[in-house]
Amino acid sequence: MLIARFTTGEDPRFGVVEGPEIAVVTGDPLYTPIQFTGERDAVDDARLLAPVIPRSKVVGIGRNYAEHAAELGNEVPKEPLVFLKPNTSVVGPGDPIVLPAGAQRVDYEGELAIVIGRVCRDVPKERADEVILGYTCGNDVTVREWQQGDGQWWRAKGSDSFCPLGPYLATGIDPSDLRVTTRLDGETVQDGRTSQMIVDVPSLVAFVTSAMTLLPGDMILTGTPAGVGPMAPGSRVEVEVEGIGVLHNTAVRR
Repeated sequence: MLIARFTTGEDPRFGVVEGPEIAVVTGDPLYTPIQFTGERDAVDDARLLAPVIPRSKVVGIGRNYAEHAAELGNEVPKEPLVFLKPNTSVVGPGDPIVLPAGAQRVDYEGELAIVIGRVCRDVPKERADEVILGYTCGNDVTVREWQQGDGQWWRAKGSDSFCPLGPYLATGIDPSDLRVTTRLDGETVQDGRTSQMIVDVPSLVAFVTSAMTLLPGDMILTGTPAGVGPMAPGSRVEVEVEGIGVLHNTAVRR
């Protein structure tokens, strides 16, 4: 099932995507069972929004693909390399990625994002699917020189607009071997599979929740395949995850 968060000019609503139409549902699927209102809107007439606004945080995982770690001259970490992105960094499909003034190299990083569906802590990996609502596409935008020079990654990865998400929340899919691709101005620059991840989805959920509580709507970005690179003003970035859709954003200079 593909769930959209969208607007046609009024307050955001949720709906299930059925071909060219969105079947509107009551409430927020994070908290209420799917119940249709009977209303339908054309996908082409809707402005898609980030499918979820995390209630507290986005948890990022670094260097979870060996070839990506190697391309930046890094070793594969012995344990998952975890960082946080604030929920203020989240934007939706079609929203601009704002390149900060003074930033020299701002990279795209396309990846699979896990959407948490319930309050959870200390989740065994065998039960991870019980706390996952679904998945979406993510772009872990990063200023490289800030990442390398600051020590902490708060602005390198947490600046406004540095976490595009969308276009849909996909439920009922198996995340173990999905194709993840990124296109820059129409050219494929990343092409990997989630089966190449060093730490898989259930193990990531178990590791993160061993230290912190996750809330409904929180996200885990699972890491990016090899092929990251810089964006320029006007660059169009498309992140596609098999079974979910295509997240597109254009870079602009602040």
